[in-house]
Amino acid sequence: MKQNNMLAMILAGGRGSRLHELTNKVAKPAVSYGGKYRIIDFPISNCANSGIDVVGVLTQYESILLNSYVAAGGRWGLDAKDSGVFVLPPREKADANLDVYRGTADAISQNIDFIDSYSPEYLLVLSGDHIYKMNYAKMLAEHKAQKADATIAVIEVPMKEASRFGIMNTNENGRIVEFEEKPANPKSNLASMGIYIFDWKLLRRMLIADMKNPDSSHDFGKDIIPTLLNDGRNLLAYKFKGYWKDVGTIDSLWEANMDLLDKNNELNLDDSTWKIYTQDVAALPQYIGPDASIKRAFITQGCVIEGEVSNSVLFTGAKVRPGAKVIDSVLMPGVVVEEGAVINRALVADNVKIGKQAVVGDAKSEHIELVSKRVKGVE
Repeated sequence: MKQNNMLAMILAGGRGSRLHELTNKVAKPAVSYGGKYRIIDFPISNCANSGIDVVGVLTQYESILLNSYVAAGGRWGLDAKDSGVFVLPPREKADANLDVYRGTADAISQNIDFIDSYSPEYLLVLSGDHIYKMNYAKMLAEHKAQKADATIAVIEVPMKEASRFGIMNTNENGRIVEFEEKPANPKSNLASMGIYIFDWKLLRRMLIADMKNPDSSHDFGKDIIPTLLNDGRNLLAYKFKGYWKDVGTIDSLWEANMDLLDKNNELNLDDSTWKIYTQDVAALPQYIGPDASIKRAFITQGCVIEGEVSNSVLFTGAKVRPGAKVIDSVLMPGVVVEEGAVINRALVADNVKIGKQAVVGDAKSEHIELVSKRVKGVE
């Protein structure tokens, strides 16, 4: 069922600096994941599957590839009349030399006219850099049933990790009574997922007031949500149960890919009832050589395996030459591992070539090694 009374805005402008060289030239939501996907595929597909037919994607840093990728709205089945995926870059200069959104709330404020043109009753605001599947229509139904002014999706995290997140403290009815941003001593483990539903008329008034406030950070977590709480508004915590991953670091991006090797993985990319739409890349089927050895691997189309692969994820077009070994690693699109090379506990960036006999990564290393430049081998 179409959710014509709700419009979605995806915040996809983050730098993703903790992904280091992976985001030097590509926005974080455009980073590759899961063999053939990009991170942005997940929130957009969630919108399409939830019956939301108008999606604005707010881009900012290194957005050229992301802009062209997102603009192909038909990729997600959102190409009918009065529907689509729309790229919305910053339009105001917050700095003399830089066009940026000053904060998450400012990103919405700068696009009030776009939202108003569709006259939505509700606005869904999403972070564009998490891996998960979620039915936003169910969240909207709960928002309506509880007569909430705003609903915030939360997920239970281990108590020892709660200080890394924005934490929602609730009463017995699930109403949010306090919001703490990365508290040193958290009172609960309900972490904000960066997914909000607002009554648009109320939020619109708040955004206009926030724009005029010189002391504001123009941010949902720092300004809008605390103001709603101070005003005694009804804020509902919507508990999400399922797979959700913040892929903000090399280690977490590696982990999210490796999770796909678990046959009981909750994400289940093979679910025909909740398709994750993506770019259809033209590539030959995978080729497995006569002397190849493969143990517990996720291998995408276009891959050529002539060596050994174990407990690893290989993206479109990756090649493992004879005698090469890939262990506990993630090879992004176009990676070539030459004869006799060994890769262990590493994430290799797009189109990187690992030379003959080269050794990359360490089985005993605590952290995953990012390989973003060509590694020379024996000439």
